[in-house]
Amino acid sequence: MDDKYNESTDLRPEGERMLDGSLVNIDIAGFSRQLKKESAWNNSDRNAITVYKTNGLRIVLIALHEGAVIAKHTADGIISVQVLEGEINFTTDEQSVILKKEQMIALHKGLPHSVTALKESVFLLTLTTSIAK
Repeated sequence: MDDKYNESTDLRPEGERMLDGSLVNIDIAGFSRQLKKESAWNNSDRNAITVYKTNGLRIVLIALHEGAVIAKHTADGIISVQVLEGEINFTTDEQSVILKKEQMIALHKGLPHSVTALKESVFLLTLTTSIAK
């Protein structure tokens, strides 16, 4: 397997962050600190970084300021949301769940949902993606 790295951007000019490989070591605490130091965190209600991306799976670390809302949307794959810091309200058309640190949910694909940060929060979003044929 070939290792795959991110491309540098204006926000993250250093590039060279491994996104896929036979073994990818992910420093969640380090990425969380990084998110809160970047201009996107200071200039908006959120910031996020993809920490793993391969054919079939994506893992994204998301930080939200208190009161931030991720509007209702759907995902093309099964998702899990694991709260690492803070407290969020995860809402579907059928129910609403308050998730605190060390709690998580799983949701089938295609179900409308939204997220509201009740406190400043950091969570891991894991998403299954299509496998190219």
